[in-house]
Amino acid sequence: MAVPKKKTSNSRRNKRKATWKNKAALAAQKALSLGKSVLTGRATGFVYPQAEDDEDE
Repeated sequence: MAVPKKKTSNSRRNKRKATWKNKAALAAQKALSLGKSVLTGRATGFVYPQAEDDEDE
């Protein structure tokens, strides 16, 4: 079984955790911004399906 050769320092562990949390916060902020722009109709770089009328029937 693989084991680490040296103990990871607290600062390195905390830095990794902070990076992970910042990535999640940034992704959430981008998603919220995109959602707001889609709702206001100002989104130009995002393609999403429009509600189609019943043309078949």
